[in-house]
Amino acid sequence: MSPIIEYERRVATGALSDDPNQRDALKLLDYLDKDLANYKPSKLGYLKSFFAGNRRVPKGVYLYGGVGRGKSMLMDLFYEQAPTRAKKRVHFHGFMQNVHEAMHRARKAGVEDALKPVAQELIQSTDLLCFDEMQITDITDAMIVGRLFEYLFEAGVVIVTTSNRPPDDLYKDGLNRSMFLPFIEMIKSRLTVHCLDSQTDHRQNRLTGQQLYFHPLDEATTFAISHVWHQLSVGKSEPLVIKRKGRDIIIPEFSSGVGKANFDDLCAKPLGPGDYIAIAKALRVLIITNIPKLSKANNNEAKRFVTLIDALYEAKVKLIASAAAAPEKLYTDGAGAFEFERTASRLREMQSADWASE
Repeated sequence: MSPIIEYERRVATGALSDDPNQRDALKLLDYLDKDLANYKPSKLGYLKSFFAGNRRVPKGVYLYGGVGRGKSMLMDLFYEQAPTRAKKRVHFHGFMQNVHEAMHRARKAGVEDALKPVAQELIQSTDLLCFDEMQITDITDAMIVGRLFEYLFEAGVVIVTTSNRPPDDLYKDGLNRSMFLPFIEMIKSRLTVHCLDSQTDHRQNRLTGQQLYFHPLDEATTFAISHVWHQLSVGKSEPLVIKRKGRDIIIPEFSSGVGKANFDDLCAKPLGPGDYIAIAKALRVLIITNIPKLSKANNNEAKRFVTLIDALYEAKVKLIASAAAAPEKLYTDGAGAFEFERTASRLREMQSADWASE
């Protein structure tokens, strides 16, 4: 089944809302789907794979646009229908963390070019690589991504990626950005760049007018949170593993920028400010379930919760939560009750339609 046919099927069943701008982007993915039908990269370098099997290497797609326009949904739809079995779909943030870990192991083994074995392993197992939410935030990642993509392109690996930014704005105003410019030109020459210029924020529309903070913790709250999660994840998810300083921070359920975790997953473990900042960078929306009443009995968990909310607030991550009580009633007994008033105020502000739509 082609991506366009599957899109039309979902529109017909009411699973998706028809969007002309999404259809324009989908045409590019549908063309690529057809090109992949009989394609097999040579894995021997770009010049040899450029005419693999008397067929040109299919040109990948770089799909960018605002949050909630449907980029991840379209890429996932394409990925599910893609005719090759040698395919990978990864969240860019998690992928880069895995690359850093693999390079660290290669250096410990005495490999001079630590990126090369990482690229070779990926090339041997992958014909199609789909990245969700490409973003470059530091010079180390910028240099690694540039070299890694060069290896992949040379081997004929087809790449599809989504991003909130056009290629020319990647790593914008970053340190030594001039070193990154050749990669931007490579992206523009090897991928078809398309702006999903929809006026509709489909994700925000799913939240518009909806309650974002649910209390108390009862059956009705559990059902409501499950319903919101199903809307945002379209019923499918996988764990997100954020690697930081040799440790794994796990968001148990993750789908296209939306994460879902229990209070204990985030606050009963020895996580610190840097960990919560990393979580905030990796997500667009976070659903936190089962926030208990806070007091001196769980003061450490309360302190972590305050730090987590600060990180989400500063990063403008949309928050959906289920809790034992209203924000002002969560922490009324204990040394941190007075300081928690600021957190309660932020929890209230983060529920407003204006804040969530920024």
